[in-house]
Amino acid sequence: MKVSMGEQTLRSSRERMTILGDVEAASFVPWIERHASKLGLAQAICAAGPDRIELDIAGPAELIDMMEMGCSLGPIDVWVEAIRRAPIESESG
Repeated sequence: MKVSMGEQTLRSSRERMTILGDVEAASFVPWIERHASKLGLAQAICAAGPDRIELDIAGPAELIDMMEMGCSLGPIDVWVEAIRRAPIESESG
């Protein structure tokens, strides 16, 4: 019996991603939005400051992992110290 990879990929996660470091470059938030879009992730920036960006992100866990990797490498004009991730509990019960 074959296990379909598609079944795993379809499972969606919702997380709060907090990016810490020197992230005040004006280019970083648009970069995050473009990168999430390219990966097919839904995202919403919750807070953005010189040392922290918080965003809610939703999509397949593997793609959220890719988003984290992309943000950690980020554009040349930011320095990411750490990325914290926390699940967002589903509001529907």
